Amino acid sequence: MKTNRDAKIDRQIRQKTPSPAGGKVLRRLFAYLGERDPGLNNDVVATFVIPKATVPKFVFPKQTSRIKAARTLSARPVKRRVAAAKSFGAALSKAATSLAHPPRTRGRAAAPGTAAALWQSLGPDHVPSGQTYGTNRVDVIGRLSSIAVDPRDAKHLLVGAAGGGIWESKNSGANWSPCTDAMPSLAIGAVTFDPSSPARVYAGSGEGNFYANLGAGVYLSTDGGSNWTVLASAPFVGVGFYDLVVDPATPATLYAATTNGFYKSTNSGKSWTLKRVGRCWDISVDPGGGTVEILASFQDGLFVSTNGGNAFAAVAMPSLPSAAWTRLAVDRVASAPDIAYAFGAAGNASHFWRRSGTAWKKIKVPASLSVNQSWYDWFVAATPDKKGQVYIGAIDTLRGDLSGTTWTWTNITTQGNNSIHPDQHCLTFAPGASSTIYAGNDGGIYRSTNSGRTWKSLNKGLAITEIEYMASDPATSKWLMAGTQDNGTLRHTGGTKWDHIADGDGGDCGVDQQTSNIIYHSYYNVTLERSTNKGNSWSPLSPPNVASLFYPPVEVVGPTLAIGAVSLVVSRNSGASWAIVPLGLAANEVATTMRALDSNAVLLGTNFGKILQMDWTGTAWKKTTHASPAAKYISCIAVDPSNPQRYWVTSSQVSGAGGRVFRSDNGGTSWVNCTTGLPNIPFNSIVVDPADFRRVWVAGDVGVYQTSDLGASWAPFSNGLPNAMAVDLIFHRQDRKLICGTRNRGAWIVDIP
Repeated sequence: MKTNRDAKIDRQIRQKTPSPAGGKVLRRLFAYLGERDPGLNNDVVATFVIPKATVPKFVFPKQTSRIKAARTLSARPVKRRVAAAKSFGAALSKAATSLAHPPRTRGRAAAPGTAAALWQSLGPDHVPSGQTYGTNRVDVIGRLSSIAVDPRDAKHLLVGAAGGGIWESKNSGANWSPCTDAMPSLAIGAVTFDPSSPARVYAGSGEGNFYANLGAGVYLSTDGGSNWTVLASAPFVGVGFYDLVVDPATPATLYAATTNGFYKSTNSGKSWTLKRVGRCWDISVDPGGGTVEILASFQDGLFVSTNGGNAFAAVAMPSLPSAAWTRLAVDRVASAPDIAYAFGAAGNASHFWRRSGTAWKKIKVPASLSVNQSWYDWFVAATPDKKGQVYIGAIDTLRGDLSGTTWTWTNITTQGNNSIHPDQHCLTFAPGASSTIYAGNDGGIYRSTNSGRTWKSLNKGLAITEIEYMASDPATSKWLMAGTQDNGTLRHTGGTKWDHIADGDGGDCGVDQQTSNIIYHSYYNVTLERSTNKGNSWSPLSPPNVASLFYPPVEVVGPTLAIGAVSLVVSRNSGASWAIVPLGLAANEVATTMRALDSNAVLLGTNFGKILQMDWTGTAWKKTTHASPAAKYISCIAVDPSNPQRYWVTSSQVSGAGGRVFRSDNGGTSWVNCTTGLPNIPFNSIVVDPADFRRVWVAGDVGVYQTSDLGASWAPFSNGLPNAMAVDLIFHRQDRKLICGTRNRGAWIVDIP
């Protein structure tokens, strides 16, 4: 259960930075996109109705005008709005394909006669005692976007993770296996069985809710989901999926709801045609097929087609809101398809309609239903064999039951000691047993056999945790701490079951390398907590409120604690007192990464490409501005342990002039571009081998790469590593291990000879 101290910290965070329109998840999305390519953020600004205060404050040089211009882009051709996403997605897909790790080699030993290092999963594949908004604790693991149940075998489940690929269970979720680690993208937006032939399964890569730009096309499995191939890459590279439907009357016909519009295929997914432009969120096809009726929800409202999606007409519904849609979902009762539901968010309110026959009627839903993150977590699911029961999902899921003309609404995901993780993305029914439902959310997958009155976690074995940052114990690689998206801060102590040691969103973290029992973790914004027993208990440190990235960088060296923001927030007495040290940054500039040289010196990188050094003189902090490697977002700084004058930096920004990996041999006075031989993708982290200064590793949005000649050449170092986003690297000096943190595939480790 949450403690009183946890609740106090939550209140402190909200007081410092109230949750903006779109929720803190929108701020995370802006941070994720903004450090890669300004054009990706432009599409978000143009697509959603975003108040001015929500637009990112910290941008690249000359990006501000682009963001302002993006507000007028909605009327322009979609192809211009998504050009950046397509280019970015194509580069990632190419890089993933070039890693050339066949599925058969992943997770297994290297072939006889080879010396290739093999990455092994550290998990987590089990995180008990995770957080809910109720009074209980529950097993969690990571974010799911889609759940599919085999229509002919209720024990056979497939799930699509936001950035962790497709997973299969053949025993109702008791055990899971990853199926797509070698595919060009592990971001999954939709998974669906062909109801007429369940051995045939389709998936849409690119998660519409968040990782849309990671789309690499439509995937196909012909063995029920165990093995997959790319069925069609065009026109879906850089495009995210919300829904994918097989026509029940004509199985060779498929419909796709994507960030780019409504698509149709008439040859079992081999080729696709865009039928209606504009973000499409949801599709409901009549059991008689698409020539009977298709209901589809778009950014400009609910539309109907009676010719298989070739043409659409607007659906007239009473009391439509004047505000633009943030999200709109649609579904129908399978056994009575004239009964349909539409559930939308516009402005600050939710809106719900029920159709019976041909007439739509507006229904009032509880005002407590939050629409703050409707762009991210939102669905409607009609019970397939009940005319008067429906589920609507947002941060929480409500079940609506109709008796006569009266609706009763029950919160089934936050209900005291029967609660599950919040932020609901999907709900699926078991075939032939509609009281058995599966819920997918930011915590994973949960099953209820009684329409949501009680729940069971099915997360054990699903290694799909989204790691943001890691920190290690210098004495052993069997101890690790990680900040994770919406699943708090976790602790690894040797097994694949990890401990949940702090709530909230887990940000950057650190271990006192001299006294490793003392550790620190952050939430988001400028926050920090301290533990003197490796995370068994925590004390809040309450650093001063300073504008920062969503997850600001944190460095720990003995009693010196540093947090990078628009200023340096620093303590020299373990957080007992704090100072705000100006960095002299330009407007919209912010610290994006830090590296402590020792307790008296810290290097900082910014989103404008500046490299600063802050030195303690005994009475004050002195700033030195080093040469800039490139006017690009600096994502990581490393210092050669054998040469304190040799610095390495990475950039996650792919647009603009300059490379993405740089080396300085003279303490930042000048830089050498070491990008040659690396794919044109973002790079997020870099470490140097303490035993061989020529050997360096970098982590990219796909894969880890190694140089043995000071960056003159690079080679993939990803044998056994899934094609997930690699975001943090740690080299464990004593144990000679390299550890990689990924988004939605947990942590991985490899021996370094």
